[in-house]
Amino acid sequence: MAHPIMFDDANPLLARVREIALGFPDAAEKISHGHPAFFTTKVFAYYGGSVKVDGEWVRHDNSLLVLLEPDERDALADDERCYLPAYLAPSGWLGLHLDDDTDWDEVGELIDASYRLTAGPRRVARLDQGQAL
Repeated sequence: MAHPIMFDDANPLLARVREIALGFPDAAEKISHGHPAFFTTKVFAYYGGSVKVDGEWVRHDNSLLVLLEPDERDALADDERCYLPAYLAPSGWLGLHLDDDTDWDEVGELIDASYRLTAGPRRVARLDQGQAL
């Protein structure tokens, strides 16, 4: 059974994430478990996530999920904008709530960090050379 779509394609927050994520070398988008997922050979960002609270699922529709180095993730873990997403948190993923006050430079830096962990050395070299952005 396919997962239901859990996002509005016209959402301006998603549009900003999409613009940033698809600017990376060889980046593409697919739907994974009802959410937009941005990837090369591996996913480096998801739009939307969830957590389980007292046995109930709580959706975080307007959020970004990124994979971070442990020290970077630890630095953000206590930030009230962040959460540990279901299923992905044990692998190093972190969720960041997005809203009208979002710092889009920070979002770009987080997506960049996640991309660098997943994209492979040739793509990262292209990124560093400013190619295919």
